[in-house]
Amino acid sequence: MFRRREPVPFAFVAEADRFRSNVTPPPRPRASRTEITGRTLMGLTIVAGFVGALMFGMPALDSQSHPTQQVQEASNGR
Repeated sequence: MFRRREPVPFAFVAEADRFRSNVTPPPRPRASRTEITGRTLMGLTIVAGFVGALMFGMPALDSQSHPTQQVQEASNGR
């Protein structure tokens, strides 16, 4: 066994960098049509939400097209 420069409290930690597994994990199962459809619909719903927020939010943020006139009602003297 070779010596390491820094002290290692456990022997298996020193040997862990040499360990390589020869066992490959099983392949991931393919997504079914319903899963793909569900993911697509979820993505479209999120995108539609962002687009709707922009459509409704941009006119509210645009201050140059509709200048606001402030009316002071407290000027009656009451």
